[in-house]
Amino acid sequence: MRTTDPSRWRLLALASSALTLLAGCAGFSPDGGFGAVEQTARERLGKEVKWARSDADRAEVAERVASLLGKPLTADDAVQLALLNNRGLQAGFHDLGISEAELVRAGNLPNPHFSMFHASKKENGVRDYKIEQAITFNLFSLLTVPKALEVNRRQFEQTQRAVSLQVLRLAADVRRAWTQAVAAGETLRYMEQVMDAADAGAELARRMQAAGNFSALARAREQGFYADAALNLARAQQAHQAARERLTRLLGLWGEQTAFKLPERLPDLPTAALDAPDIERQAMASRIDLQIAKLDAEATARNLGLTKTTRFIDVLEIGPARVLEGRRGESYKKGYEISFELPLFDWGSSRVARAEHIYMQSLERVADAAINARSEVREAYGGYRSAFDIARHYRDEVVPLRKRISDENLLRYNGMLIGVFELLADARSQVASVNGYIEALRDFWIAQADLDMALIGKPDLAAPASSIAATAAGAGH
Repeated sequence: MRTTDPSRWRLLALASSALTLLAGCAGFSPDGGFGAVEQTARERLGKEVKWARSDADRAEVAERVASLLGKPLTADDAVQLALLNNRGLQAGFHDLGISEAELVRAGNLPNPHFSMFHASKKENGVRDYKIEQAITFNLFSLLTVPKALEVNRRQFEQTQRAVSLQVLRLAADVRRAWTQAVAAGETLRYMEQVMDAADAGAELARRMQAAGNFSALARAREQGFYADAALNLARAQQAHQAARERLTRLLGLWGEQTAFKLPERLPDLPTAALDAPDIERQAMASRIDLQIAKLDAEATARNLGLTKTTRFIDVLEIGPARVLEGRRGESYKKGYEISFELPLFDWGSSRVARAEHIYMQSLERVADAAINARSEVREAYGGYRSAFDIARHYRDEVVPLRKRISDENLLRYNGMLIGVFELLADARSQVASVNGYIEALRDFWIAQADLDMALIGKPDLAAPASSIAATAAGAGH
């Protein structure tokens, strides 16, 4: 279809100028969208997060890491170190760049198409030519670019929230791993003390039996406690190593950095547990995974609108053209060319139906995510309160009671009312209670991290680690 109407040519030029102006609206942001992630880390964690994109950034991170490793790592220090040094998190930051590139690309119009037809025929010594040249633009993109930009902008916001959630999840994982590593170290040191006592008891029993003052049964009991203590010590050593390695991976450390120091004991139990009767409402308002699901549904709805717009015509190209028919020296005929797809066989109904089902699927996923979030936060809060009550019971009842019994037996020993093996037997009975309190305190701080995560995203509600078996058997038991 060709014409040489000058008014239509001017209309085409005006449309081309509008397209060029629209294409220049989208561009890369100065921070690549990282500012939203930094703000989330500051507001929710009180921590700094850095995207190391240059040698200078990496040198700054290395300096901060060295400073943090110069002292025993507290839980907050471990979280800060991981946010700066975890390479998996750094890889996740590049999702921002990928998503922003898609956003910028959505704002750019397709490149113009150039087509040319050339034919000639020589008759009576004269060569006649037919030459057609055209530059066409996808004019239909002018209608779809605003919607495509809006869809990709929502997807970019969704990526920002997803990366922010990755930051928060890493912080929760580090707190869990730090708690487990410190508790494992505390248990290991206690089991080493138990092993020393068991070794002394077994050696004393051997000597007393050799002197004829101890029965074979009594010595076998002491030897049995020694064997159990050795087994528990080996388990504690393995658990300690595994816990440190998990924390090391999350912190992104290697080489000499893996010799980092940790505190010798866990923080004390708070004086009171968190009372949050409206915790479900808090989770609904603050969970980032729900926000991501809602953005996904909104983006799908926008995509549905775009699909309905383009169901009949999704290619409409227009541009200037010129034609030469005749001899080479003759002038070209000028006009424009329009091409579009004729919906003779595919009326776009399948694309619209597919988009509608995807949209309904996204709505169901939002509802499912909300139901799961409510259950998860209830479970996390229930686990937190139970862990607090158990740890408090150990702290206020079990451990003080065992200490009173130990003090009374020590007085009886000093008064020569009981012997050394009875005193050792009483010390062995304290193994379970001390280990129980260490593990209860560990489980509380893990439950605290799970609850914090449940308020911002899907938590890891795995069952607590199994406790190290402690044997209270001994002489006189």
